[in-house]
Amino acid sequence: MVDSIAYPTAYPTADSTADSTADSTADSTADSMPDTETTAARQAPAGGFLALPRICVTNAAFARRRTTMITIKTNHGDIEVTLFEDKAPISCENFRRYIEDGFFADTIFHRVIPGFMIQGGGMDESLRQKPTRDPIKNEADNGESNRRGTLAMARTMDINSATSQFFINLSDNDFLDHGGRDFGYAVFGEVTDGMDVVDAIAGVETGNRAGHQDVPVETVTILEVSIDG
Repeated sequence: MVDSIAYPTAYPTADSTADSTADSTADSTADSMPDTETTAARQAPAGGFLALPRICVTNAAFARRRTTMITIKTNHGDIEVTLFEDKAPISCENFRRYIEDGFFADTIFHRVIPGFMIQGGGMDESLRQKPTRDPIKNEADNGESNRRGTLAMARTMDINSATSQFFINLSDNDFLDHGGRDFGYAVFGEVTDGMDVVDAIAGVETGNRAGHQDVPVETVTILEVSIDG
């Protein structure tokens, strides 16, 4: 669905047969989870801490955040990402398992909306959804914000429905945060190098295909995702 709030007004969701296509019906109540995105100017094409001394917790969290690195290799270039394992342990462990399984190889960024986000990690070039692991608990209440360059888990209207799909925020999308309009979208990492690649992907031509909107005309492929340390 498309909300009527004056922001990029649709939210990334994990695509399924029921939730993968755009719904052009405006949702003025802002109660349901849209599964496509819009911009304000465009009305169509969607852990807790231990009880230790504060400085010790802060330093440990910082160290973990700065040493857990992954690389998303695409046909447009590489995107280096730091995972927030201290703040989103469930999401990060889930993502790691998909990486270790080689799941992301030859998936695509299937939804690209300039000024909002790029979404991928679940479909192949034919826009078929790959079989996934069970959904995970939503960690959107971890205090992290959907600011530019962060990665968050995509989901359906079901709050705890995220599996493999993720999105990279192109702007500071704080309305996607916990409590902004609903439970929110769990941020679990950030781009530390390669935002130029992200922005290049955001600039590709898009269109409609196989019941989906905002699909890159020329496929944007995730070649591999690797854990670097």
